[in-house]
Amino acid sequence: MYVTWPCPLPDGSTGEEMALCFDKDRPQRLLMIPPLLDEANKFRHQVTEIMRRFDANGVDCFLPDLPGCNESTAPLAGQSIAGWRAATVAAAAHFAVTHVFAVRSGGWLLPDTLPGWIYAPVKSRQVLRGMLRARSLAAREAGVSESSEDLLASGRQEGLTLAGWDLGAALIRELDEGEFAPPADAVTIEQGEVGGKPLWLRAENDHDPAQADTLAGIILGGLAD
Repeated sequence: MYVTWPCPLPDGSTGEEMALCFDKDRPQRLLMIPPLLDEANKFRHQVTEIMRRFDANGVDCFLPDLPGCNESTAPLAGQSIAGWRAATVAAAAHFAVTHVFAVRSGGWLLPDTLPGWIYAPVKSRQVLRGMLRARSLAAREAGVSESSEDLLASGRQEGLTLAGWDLGAALIRELDEGEFAPPADAVTIEQGEVGGKPLWLRAENDHDPAQADTLAGIILGGLAD
């Protein structure tokens, strides 16, 4: 079901955000952190399918919206990785989770105080460069010259729209400069353990039941240890 939760905002106030929850007050409670930005849509269905598998196996799970993402009314241009990390920590406390599971760039937001897993981690600069390259190629096809280097220089000062996402200058700088290492005790799940073609390389948004089964199985096995 969907609920609302009190989310801290960059200006120090609190906003109301949505969260998808499978909550039956069970002992094991898992916070889901999906990919950010361009890969968010590619994993939307898959993350929900993984949550259904956790629920069917007796694990509560929670997928909170972050400011500027999904159904949030907060402006994306005003957000930052630091702000999203603070929101994630607040969500973990609000839902009293015991573990966390992050996908791809969601690993940048993993709280330091909770055990968990990160699937196919990716570096922030790699994500940013991919989005810059996509915009540059699209501009070239439209007869406009926009190099990735020029776009980045402009974005660091003024913000930039990439793949339909209005990114503020602070977020652009974080993506370009940040080294968001996961907590030392976070367990990394590599794509080779999951098998199949990863969703982020597919041309269209998709989901993969076999991969969802495998990912859920790995984490459920870890929870049982």
